[in-house]
Amino acid sequence: MACLNTLKQEIKTLESVFPKNHERFQIVSASVDELNCRFIGKNGKKYEIHANITENYPSTPPVWFADSEETSVTNAVQILSNTTGRDNHVINQVGILLRELCRLHSLPEMSDVDRLVLPVPHSNQTAGGASPAPRPSESIERDCDDDDDEEEENDDLEDEHFEMEEAEIVQKNKADDMDLANLAHLERLRNNQRQDYLKGSVSGSLQATDRLMKELRDIYRSDSFKKGMYNIELVADSLYEWNVRLMSVDPDSPLHNDLVLLKEKEGKDSILLNMLFKESYPFEPPFVRVVHPVISGGYVLVGGAICMELLTKQGWSSAYTVEAVIMQIAATLVKGKARIQFTLPKSQYSLAKAQQSFKSLVQIHEKNGWFTPPKEDG
Repeated sequence: MACLNTLKQEIKTLESVFPKNHERFQIVSASVDELNCRFIGKNGKKYEIHANITENYPSTPPVWFADSEETSVTNAVQILSNTTGRDNHVINQVGILLRELCRLHSLPEMSDVDRLVLPVPHSNQTAGGASPAPRPSESIERDCDDDDDEEEENDDLEDEHFEMEEAEIVQKNKADDMDLANLAHLERLRNNQRQDYLKGSVSGSLQATDRLMKELRDIYRSDSFKKGMYNIELVADSLYEWNVRLMSVDPDSPLHNDLVLLKEKEGKDSILLNMLFKESYPFEPPFVRVVHPVISGGYVLVGGAICMELLTKQGWSSAYTVEAVIMQIAATLVKGKARIQFTLPKSQYSLAKAQQSFKSLVQIHEKNGWFTPPKEDG
């Protein structure tokens, strides 16, 4: 409980120091799950920056990402993934971020940053009940060592932190009218992560895992998912491999008619996509391919890979959501006049073929530029 109470105090301080009308940095919205901020650079240019509070916070720092691809913002954000100890706390993270943003934008450092002081736990208060004066920044490294020394003593608190987060998510998801089966799936995944964390056998990266958990949670809440436009299945319950069944495309398109015919012929009414995520996600795109049925046109390559700049390192942005990628693929298939090939063998597609054709495609476009379809074009 101490962990969550401290986080709530940090958020309260951030909102008071950087309100929505602050001239340089604004906390647009904040919760124990995420922080949405706005940095205002020179000439009033605005940059949206987001943080997802990690499942193991503050053992691991929040996951930060920016809508902008400008290096003056992305370089500042990336620094935050390398912090330890007390600097993992979101209030200190914001301080680090703002100092770096001001430096990269050649702006004077904000005096308000000095007001960002990590709340002192009640157990460290003086006998009179007052908190001791904030310690100078030079003591942070010593505090990090102290945190390591206290780690074993805090096992019970860690368990309590996990349990309370679970209860809070259950309540929040019920309020969001999430399907009970999907809610149970999230809880099972969360419990698996907790067990892996306690055993020291965490797969993937904590940063990618936390972002993918948030993506899945947001999908379960989304209108497009609830309306049955697509469905999601995690392969072997792994957050790093998703099967996506695309069940709805433009009803006026030939592809829609082909899906109706596919249902009559094979009893299947969807396009099966496979998405593979790396440990570097969300800073690298997932690898996406069509598994079934065999498609001609629609920018689908040999092996099932998809020709989209958005799915390359050059065209990718860490701000893109998985749902946005799914909906973009659906639009691209229609725009590219995709048609289902009922007469071709189903074995035509494979992961190896898809990866090879996509690699070749990227090399060609890196030399000649991208022509189909631009990521900005729906």
